[in-house]
Amino acid sequence: MDHLLELVLGPVAHGGHCVARHEGRVVFVRHGIPGERVKVRLMDHDDDARFWRGDVAEVLDPSPDRVDHFWPEADALRASARNQLPVGGAEWGHMNLSTQRKLKGLVFAEQLKRLAGMERSVEVEAVPDLTTDGLAWRSRVAFSVTANGRLAMHPYRSNDLISVQAMPLAVQAINDLKLWQQDFSGIERVEVAAPSSGDPVLILLFPRDGVPTTNVHRTARKLVGGMSVAIVGPQGAVERVRGRTWVREVVENNSFRVSGPGFWQIHTSAPDVLTTAVLESLDPQLDEHLADLYAGAGLFSAALADRVGPGGTVLSMEASSTASRDARKNLHHYPGVDVQQGKVERLLSAGREDITGVVLDPPRVGAGRVVIERITGSLARRVVYVSCDPSSFARDVGYFGAAGWDLKTVRVFDLYPHTHHMESVAILEPAS
Repeated sequence: MDHLLELVLGPVAHGGHCVARHEGRVVFVRHGIPGERVKVRLMDHDDDARFWRGDVAEVLDPSPDRVDHFWPEADALRASARNQLPVGGAEWGHMNLSTQRKLKGLVFAEQLKRLAGMERSVEVEAVPDLTTDGLAWRSRVAFSVTANGRLAMHPYRSNDLISVQAMPLAVQAINDLKLWQQDFSGIERVEVAAPSSGDPVLILLFPRDGVPTTNVHRTARKLVGGMSVAIVGPQGAVERVRGRTWVREVVENNSFRVSGPGFWQIHTSAPDVLTTAVLESLDPQLDEHLADLYAGAGLFSAALADRVGPGGTVLSMEASSTASRDARKNLHHYPGVDVQQGKVERLLSAGREDITGVVLDPPRVGAGRVVIERITGSLARRVVYVSCDPSSFARDVGYFGAAGWDLKTVRVFDLYPHTHHMESVAILEPAS
C-alpha cells in the first residue's frame, strides 16, 4: 500500500471516481473532488493494465467543497494514516451535499450523452430526510462478521474486514441496537431491517459454512430482546428464531409485508417519493389497463390499482418467488391485480393490446433490449422508467429511441446521500 502518485483530479465519472491521468494512463481515483491536487495510493497498478485505480491518501490543494468526513472508518485520509483502506458505503462523505448533487447531475447527463446520444441538463433533487446533514436515512444495512464475531464492513473491491462501531447512514433504530457490542461467532453476514411501521427491527443471520446448527442458534438466542431474529440457510430458507421473518412497511394508506431477504427501498423517504413521482408521471385513469414490471412486493402495483379502480387492471410481474409471495398477500384485496412470478422477458408477450401504461423498475442491470422491444410492441401510451443506475438507464433509453420512442422528462432524486448513487423517474412515449 505504498505506491503513491501526485495527481490533479479531473471530472467525476460514473461509479464515484474522479478521472486523472499519469503519463498518458487513466487513473480512477476515489475520495477526491474534481480540481484537487492530491497524493493517490494506487490499488490496481499493473504495468499492462488499461487503467489504474487508487484512493486519495493526502490532499495537497483541497477543494472549497471539501468537508471533514463524518465517519472515521469511511474516511480515506484517516484510513491512510492508519495504513488501512476505508470501508465502503459513504465514499462521498468528504464533500458537502450540494456538491454531491451537482456531481451526480453531471454524471447522469454524461451517461445520457454517451450512451443515448442525448444532451440534457440534469438537476438532482433533494428528498425529505430525517436530518439536515444527509445521515440516518438507511432503513436497511448489511454487515460482514470478523473471525472473532464482531461486525465489520469491506473496503471497496477488497476482501479486508474493518470493524465498525457505528453506521451513521443508518436510522437511529438500527444504531440504538449497538449490534457491534454483540458476539456473532459462527455468522458470516448480518442484515438489519428497520420498518417504517415502527414494528420491531428484523435481524437476519447468515451462518458460516460448516458451523453446527446448535452454535448458530446459541448465537441467535444471545441477541438482546425487542427485535425479530431469523436464520437464513444456504438455499435461502428462512428459519424464525424470535418474532417475525418479515417486516411491515406502510406507505400512505397501504401496508406491505416484506420478507426478510426481500427488496425494499432503503431510504426512509424513497417509497413515498417514488410512488408520488410515478403516479404524477403515468397519470393513471379509471378503468385503465397497466403493467408494473419488476414489481417486487407490490409498492407501485397497489398505488396503480387504487387509481384505476375496480374496472381497471394491473399486471404485476416479478422474478423473485419470495417477493411474488409477498405481493400476493399485499395485493389480494385488489380483484383487478394479476401477480405473475417469473422473468419479465419471458412473461411479457409482444403485441399486448390490453396494456395502456407501464411502470418499469428493473434491477441495477436495467431492463435490456428484449423487454423494451416487447413494451414498445404493445399499445402503451406511456412508460414510466424508475432506475437506480444512470448507465443502464441511458443504454435502455437508446433502445427506446431506436424503436421510435422519445424521452420526455427525467427527474433525478438524491436518495443515497454521501454515496455516488442516485434514483431517477423518467417518462417515455411513442413519437407522435
